[in-house]
Amino acid sequence: MAELEIHHEHEHNSDPLGQKVGAMASILAVLLAVVSIASHRTHTAAIIHKSGSNDQWAYYQATRVKLHGTEMGENMVHLLGAKAEGAEKMLAQYEGQKKKYEEQSEKIQEQAKSADEAAEADEHRALRYDVGEGLLEIGLVLSSLYFIARKGMFPVLGGIAGLAGIGIAITGFLL
Repeated sequence: MAELEIHHEHEHNSDPLGQKVGAMASILAVLLAVVSIASHRTHTAAIIHKSGSNDQWAYYQATRVKLHGTEMGENMVHLLGAKAEGAEKMLAQYEGQKKKYEEQSEKIQEQAKSADEAAEADEHRALRYDVGEGLLEIGLVLSSLYFIARKGMFPVLGGIAGLAGIGIAITGFLL
């Protein structure tokens, strides 16, 4: 019976650069996962802040409508029955309500602006994560091209893109 020899095209030990590129690609993949998760979480936080802001603005508008209704009532008393019985009592009530609604609307407006600012900050951070994520993906793909083309320029370009992605993503963590 004839012996069958199986020849391996590449031995594991014969390509030390390939081992290094494989390790680099693995590290880039792990960093890509971390930055992707940070990006998704930050986008979610921005949506939550924006939703809270929208709720606060709606509450602000409702309070302003109440204030406007109070002012209209006050005007009606002045026009129609300023000398009628109970008019002074009604005007005093309207004045108290006006003050309450004005104070409430100022507080609500501040809260809404704060939530808007938080959403805006989250979006700026998320953008940095997105750019970092994209560069890490490019770095991973370029590094992986080494295994197809066996050209040393691919892991170098992949490393540069990966480092740029890491740097930009880190700025998102620092904001």
